[in-house]
Amino acid sequence: MLASHRWLPLEANPDVMNQFLKQLGVCPSWQFGDVYGMDPELLDMVPKPVCAVLLLFPVTEKYETFKAEEEAQIRSEGQKVSSTVYFMKQTISNACGTVGLIHAVGNNMKKLEFEPESALKKFIDNSSAMSPEEKAEYLENDESIRLTHESSAQEGQTEAPNIDEKVDLHFIAFVNADGHLYELDGRKPFPVNHGKTNDDTLLEDAVKVCRKFMQRDPDELRFTVVALSKA
Repeated sequence: MLASHRWLPLEANPDVMNQFLKQLGVCPSWQFGDVYGMDPELLDMVPKPVCAVLLLFPVTEKYETFKAEEEAQIRSEGQKVSSTVYFMKQTISNACGTVGLIHAVGNNMKKLEFEPESALKKFIDNSSAMSPEEKAEYLENDESIRLTHESSAQEGQTEAPNIDEKVDLHFIAFVNADGHLYELDGRKPFPVNHGKTNDDTLLEDAVKVCRKFMQRDPDELRFTVVALSKA
C-alpha cells in the first residue's frame, strides 16, 4: 500500500472532530459531543436534535466473524437501501474517522450549513453521483481533506501513533435517510439498513445497534459514541 494511502488515525474526541469540520468549511450550527452512556438519563443529556451518531469500536475476531455472516445474510435475503444514502468505501488505512465524518455530513446536507468555499461541501457535491468505490478514489486524491485529517490527527489528547502502526479501532456512522437507520462502514460493501427511525428517535435507535456491538464483545471496553447535535 502506498504511503499516501495510509493516514494517522483520528481520535474519537468531539473537539478534534468539530475543529476538523470547521477547517473544511462546515459552520458550527451542529456540533459533535460525547455520549457518556447508554442509559436513558445519560441519553437525555445529549443535545437534541441529533442528525448522526459515530461509533468507535475494536475490530476483533468475533466482530470479523459477525461481519462476514451479516454480509452473507444480506446478500442472500436482500435489503432496501434508499438512493439518497451517501455511501463511500474506505481504501485508505486509518481514514475511517474521516470517512465516518464524511458519511455524517454527506447524509445531512440539507440540515448543515457551509462556508462559501467549503472543501467538504465541494467534495460531497462533486462525488455524490459516484459509486462507493469512485468516492474512495476521489478521497485518495483530495489534498485539502488529507491535510486537514493529518493536522486533526495530531491535535488529539493522546499521542498520535506511528503512521505504520496497526490500529484495530474502527469508526462507523449511523444516519437517518428517508426514515430508515443506516449503518455506514467503509469496510463493508454496502450500507446496512437497521429499520425505521426518525429525527426524534435517531439517537436511541442508533444506540440500540451500538449496544449489540458491545454485547458481541463483552470483554472489550474500547467503545466510544459521539453524536452530531444542533448547537
